[in-house]
Amino acid sequence: MPKFKILKSLLLPLLIAIFCTSWTVAASAATATFPDETLHYVATYKWGLIHKEAGTATLSLRKNGSQYRLTLTGRTKPWADKFFAVRDTLTSIVDASTLRPARYTKRAHEGGYFSYDDVRFTHSGQNVKGALTRRRINKKGEHSENHKTLTAQGATFDMLSVFYYLRTINYAELASKGAIKVNIFSGDETETLTIRSLGRQRIKLRDDSYREAWHIRFRFTSHGGRKSSDDIDAWLSTSAQHIPYQIIGKLKIGEVRVYWEPPK
Repeated sequence: MPKFKILKSLLLPLLIAIFCTSWTVAASAATATFPDETLHYVATYKWGLIHKEAGTATLSLRKNGSQYRLTLTGRTKPWADKFFAVRDTLTSIVDASTLRPARYTKRAHEGGYFSYDDVRFTHSGQNVKGALTRRRINKKGEHSENHKTLTAQGATFDMLSVFYYLRTINYAELASKGAIKVNIFSGDETETLTIRSLGRQRIKLRDDSYREAWHIRFRFTSHGGRKSSDDIDAWLSTSAQHIPYQIIGKLKIGEVRVYWEPPK
């Protein structure tokens, strides 16, 4: 399984060199307001004629005073558990007016291993620090704990809050002008997420309905521009809330597709 698995591509396969463009849109603070919401997704594995449901994910937002509490849970289907079981929960506490994260946690049970990441953010002007604590329990029951300080300058998010930042972008403007780049504290690294708009498209959802969507492509790079995963394509609603409709990420064999499940 790739490092982003179901959860990093949610937006699973957020949570990934822009084509010849020298103009970059400023990554300003987000100002969108989100209502409390719960979004459901199905992740599928596709390889040739094989197209099988592999897992489910639920993304939720709840406002608490001046903050949002974001939660993403993901789990594999029983057949996929036999190959690589995933039971993950991501939580991010962010400022409701700017989406700047204050704390991010990830609890993961993956393939018999348990891991826990906790990042405490501090912001000072354009400088951002993340105090990271990482705990691990391997299949033998052995425990380990590590600490590290992550640093970045400019707009900086975690792997969950960035998906809400993606929903605040003016994609009509971005399609004609260039790309947006933001920092991501991902695992124990600082990565760069580059976001490009490929324009509007009409797509078919799993319930056979058709929706207008913004097609975006994004990639993660680290260490001076080295790609840390294949590009990911996503389709967001053209409504003000920019609900993620569909995400496609490549694997070494086949690809993972994540579909929004419309409310019934």
